[in-house]
Amino acid sequence: QVQLVESGGGLVQAGDSLRLSCAASGRTFSSLTMGWFRQAPGKEREFVGFIICAGGRTNYADSVKGRFTISRDNAKNTVYLQMNSLKPEDTAVYYCAATNLWRGNFNMRSQYDYWGQGIQVTVSS
Repeated sequence: QVQLVESGGGLVQAGDSLRLSCAASGRTFSSLTMGWFRQAPGKEREFVGFIICAGGRTNYADSVKGRFTISRDNAKNTVYLQMNSLKPEDTAVYYCAATNLWRGNFNMRSQYDYWGQGIQVTVSS
């Protein structure tokens, strides 16, 4: 089992930056591929980005590419989502997710076995 706890959310203005953290416990963190997803009211949960367990390769949704950056600190068992140039449409509950299996397409929710409880990010215009 893996436990994930997000932190760092809040209310910001358009153009501001925010960094989310996701602390993991229960399994060797370096073996986990970590993803970030978000869900706005009335919408499906959507892919934001991921960072793989080995090598740290990242991938992002087009909507956040160039503005968001995912990084990980294996010594702290933590993954980060740095969000810059925030827009009102980034308002959502943000979830981190983890898997230790290599299924292939880490853009998909179904690839992940463990989820955090989610944290609210609100961007005002």
